Amino acid sequence: MTAQWHVLIEEDTRVTRRADGIDLKLHRWTLVAEHPVSGTEEQALAAAEEAALHYMPDVLARHARPGDTPARRAFLTSDGAWLVRLGQHHRECHIRVTAARLMHTQEEKKAPPKTFKEKVRHALEGPEPSERPWAPKGQ
Repeated sequence: MTAQWHVLIEEDTRVTRRADGIDLKLHRWTLVAEHPVSGTEEQALAAAEEAALHYMPDVLARHARPGDTPARRAFLTSDGAWLVRLGQHHRECHIRVTAARLMHTQEEKKAPPKTFKEKVRHALEGPEPSERPWAPKGQ
């Protein structure tokens, strides 16, 4: 497989939940977009910069009116990622935009269904420890 360049966009997504009369703002850092770039690393870096300067996160887009432009501060980090702080109508959020090379893919494989005996053993003894194929032998 040849390595392919992508632009990855991560957002600070937020959900508000109410518990005992208090609003809880729950934040989660989420990969929201993965855009393939046909071309070289330089083209991927240019596409990442373009996304950093123009991408509109959902938390702002759903409240924006036509013609609105958010305040934007875009920082280029030493590792080449863009960290962007946005604000609009008393709302703030941040995104991270990165150019990355896809180096490996693997399709999901499902294990065969368990027998009745395996299900009973699992219920009594708990799950078997998972394999650690990345660990050196003997550990």
